[in-house]
Amino acid sequence: MDVLEAIFTRRSIRKFTPDPVSEDDVNTLLKAAMCAPSSHNSRSWHFVVVRDQALRQGIAQRHPYAKMAAEAPVVILVCANPAEAKEAGFWQQDCAAALENILLAARGRNLGTVWCGMHPIEDRVRPIRELLQVPEDINILGLVVVGHPAQPFKEADRFDPAKVHHDRW
Repeated sequence: MDVLEAIFTRRSIRKFTPDPVSEDDVNTLLKAAMCAPSSHNSRSWHFVVVRDQALRQGIAQRHPYAKMAAEAPVVILVCANPAEAKEAGFWQQDCAAALENILLAARGRNLGTVWCGMHPIEDRVRPIRELLQVPEDINILGLVVVGHPAQPFKEADRFDPAKVHHDRW
């Protein structure tokens, strides 16, 4: 699939088939994530791959917008270790770039995804941190629910020229 086709047809998918996602596909998503740019090439990101049904159910119960995690075969938690960063304050951008690469790589593999945000809402971060035993010194950006889509990908033209400013606002 062409990269522009992946970008233009990527959508948040919230309904998944029961089919498993292969280890090869998950590794491809993680490789794509780790190809994202990062501040000073610090690559301070870390990923928790959750396949366990009880843990996915726990995520669905604890995150108000991740109910679909109980049905999807994989959840990937995107985190950062600030001690690995070469300059403070850029971990959110680094992790967001990595997470977007996961979304696009998944689309390229005909997998569906939905990004469920967590940072900076502590009421979303804390319960997932406790469930997945993420250390306190690790920052959590969000999670990606991954599976085979049970709904179609639809291309939509979202370009809005009113949002584009040239040379000055």
